[in-house]
Amino acid sequence: MAYAAILSLKHLLEHTLDHDYQYLILDEKQQIESLLQKLSFLQDFLDHSPQKSSETIDFLESQIRDAAYEAEDIIESHITDRVHEQIAMIEEIDSIKKRVEKVKIKNDVQDLQTRTEPSPDSLKQPASSSGKSSMVGLGDDIKKIKDRLTVGSSNLKTLSVVGMDGIGKTTLTRKVFDDRFSVYHFHIRAWVTVSQEYNERELLLELLDSMKKPTDKLHEKSFEQLVEYLYRTLKGTRYLIVLDDMWDTKVWDKVKRSFPNDKNGSRIMVTTRLENVGGYANSRSTPYHMRFLNEGESWNLFCKNVFGKDGCPTKLNQIGKKIVQNCQGLPLAIVVIAGLLSKATKTQHYWTYIGENLSSVNASNDDNHCSKILSLSYKHLPHHLKGCFLYIGIFPEDDDISVSKLVKLWVAERLLKPVRSKSLEDVAWEYLLELVDKNLILVHKKSSIGKIKPAGSMICYETFA
Repeated sequence: MAYAAILSLKHLLEHTLDHDYQYLILDEKQQIESLLQKLSFLQDFLDHSPQKSSETIDFLESQIRDAAYEAEDIIESHITDRVHEQIAMIEEIDSIKKRVEKVKIKNDVQDLQTRTEPSPDSLKQPASSSGKSSMVGLGDDIKKIKDRLTVGSSNLKTLSVVGMDGIGKTTLTRKVFDDRFSVYHFHIRAWVTVSQEYNERELLLELLDSMKKPTDKLHEKSFEQLVEYLYRTLKGTRYLIVLDDMWDTKVWDKVKRSFPNDKNGSRIMVTTRLENVGGYANSRSTPYHMRFLNEGESWNLFCKNVFGKDGCPTKLNQIGKKIVQNCQGLPLAIVVIAGLLSKATKTQHYWTYIGENLSSVNASNDDNHCSKILSLSYKHLPHHLKGCFLYIGIFPEDDDISVSKLVKLWVAERLLKPVRSKSLEDVAWEYLLELVDKNLILVHKKSSIGKIKPAGSMICYETFA
């Protein structure tokens, strides 16, 4: 967050110069202008520092961050007394600047940057992983799920899809939900994401909204009234309802009364990480357990996301397969690491470094394997993207986020580095597309021609931020 801290401090100082210039004495103006120059130097250092960390660079970044936040606190708390308390803070930043210069003189930064930083040409290339929804290894699963939805009793049935975080439950279910067969077979389809924190009324309203039912007049209705309204809406139709990411059996007890059994082949799908929840909602049959990708499927998914239609170069083949092995068959882990490597310089040195980091993740031997891989990908983000990515964490988990709203928030929060001849909105869009290319945020809804657009586009994230 050093980068975001410097941007915030620069905005504050620039605002002080622009709006309080006539009230500042000459010495204060010179101090602010001098400090802005030093902050620009530190910002340039962060812009060009390598993604591969070293203890020296990590320590400098933490000092830059702390000094910038302290400076901002001093200025804001004493703004009415103008900016006299800046002197000690300027000396501290000046000291850090000198230490940074020493690091640069020793060529530590330049040497690491040459080996690890993505080349300008690679950043200009379109993402090779533009087809992010690749269903490698899930073809048989899709067929089995579709069979379960259509074969057998005409009574209302529930199918639970169970598996660990990152294994592809939601991806598989979404593929089945959007399949042309499902669109044709079911009169009504509705999807709601439950998550750990939920509100029963909001869940029902979201289901109705998913059915394209006007909900403006429904917000005043009680939960029981909404249960009845949803029941009447579904009555007499063959429907498919998806309750995604359910964590609690109480949710099922609350909402199942909304689903009529007209013995016409209606179905409910539940995705969950918890075996007991899946079994509870699907008590009459065995839940569908998601499997890990095998070695061949994992390698295929990785190559598609890193190289697109091109194959893996021979020099990277061996280390690439070791990297994929360390993802342990988890599709999300493979896709996220592929997003990191697709934009970075494709050298044996850098790929070996990533492989070593993944090996250390495996050595930790705990249940947070996928989260740690996501953390590794975050650590290697360029500084200008880290603050924007972390900001997404203010939204609830599994939330659909309006792209236009997110762009405006990034601009308002001053998380963006101004670029000549570009508006801040344009810069925000570039940042967004970079995060999409790296598979750290997912595009949920696109325009009719398959592109992200300002109006109507939505993104979502799971446990990424």
